Amino acid sequence: MPRNGPATGPADGDAVRLTERQQDVLRAAIRAYVGEAAPIGSKHISHLLLRKLSSATIRSTLAELGALGLVAQPHTSAGRVPTEHGLRTFIDCLLDRRDVAEYDRRAIEYRVDNAQSDAVVEVAAQLLSEQTRLLGFAIAPRLERVTLQHVSLVRLATGRVLAVLVSTTGAAYRRVIDADRELDQRALDRAASHLTSRATGRTLAEVRDALRREAAALRGEADRLLRTALELGTRAVEPQSEDVDIVVATRLAVLDQPEFRDPRRIREVLETLETKERLVEILDEMLAEGGVQVALGGEMGDPALSHCALVATRYGDVLAPLGAVGVIGPSRMDYSRVIPLVAFCSRVLTDKLLA
Repeated sequence: MPRNGPATGPADGDAVRLTERQQDVLRAAIRAYVGEAAPIGSKHISHLLLRKLSSATIRSTLAELGALGLVAQPHTSAGRVPTEHGLRTFIDCLLDRRDVAEYDRRAIEYRVDNAQSDAVVEVAAQLLSEQTRLLGFAIAPRLERVTLQHVSLVRLATGRVLAVLVSTTGAAYRRVIDADRELDQRALDRAASHLTSRATGRTLAEVRDALRREAAALRGEADRLLRTALELGTRAVEPQSEDVDIVVATRLAVLDQPEFRDPRRIREVLETLETKERLVEILDEMLAEGGVQVALGGEMGDPALSHCALVATRYGDVLAPLGAVGVIGPSRMDYSRVIPLVAFCSRVLTDKLLA
């Protein structure tokens, strides 16, 4: 999984200590590779260096970087491409993050601020896809983590009731629950009023505790409607093995990337996203330390993602995050631009949902 500390060597785990010249050449090689999507030669690198070096010196330095496992040569006459280890060293030690351009900041803020609360997560995923030309995604807030504002109960059929739980952000969560006896809609409305007064400003766990305490204290009392409301409310807020709601933006943007013009490769990536559980496992592990994190293909332990990179961060309260946003794309991506964009999108989304 991703690291923020010093990069380690390919074999013995000792920290790589690059000379200034090696750092300059590796940085230039990766920047050129990001733009060209092809092996990079010494002549191309020479044009990107602020401190001019001869072609012979650049070739010698590339050979040194190759010995360290940071670049590789696909075949004898080809230029170099960065290895995963080289990318990790670049990300952890050499990356100069750029500020998000003012135009992009305004576009993101405008789209998120004007999005409906129940669609803002989808908007964030789409924005990241459009801004990066990668596959933007977002994990919607899990019901267990949101604060409730309102409860509605709707009669569906004999013994079946639809509970609609509305969060303080305006998002609605629907659950079908069983009722022990037949109730008309008027009785359900009164029961929902009781539940709303107890649920407002609380999370599901807090509502469960409050309802259980009140139900225990109510034993022996004759308020049948209140007892019914508590029973229905308890069922509505019980933990459920809900599927994680992962929103993936349109796939069209990522098809611009040469690495994903192979239908088999893009299909494997999309199947991994649709599995959901595997992506959530990867995100939970990589985001344990907080902040924007980068996971490269081999670090994710999934063959379908072996040529990919994932850049992601959580949104919401630092101590109680609501979900995550990020992008998936080829490991050849412009990290200096993508990382700040993901971080900024997370901040704007947090401001919108917690305002």
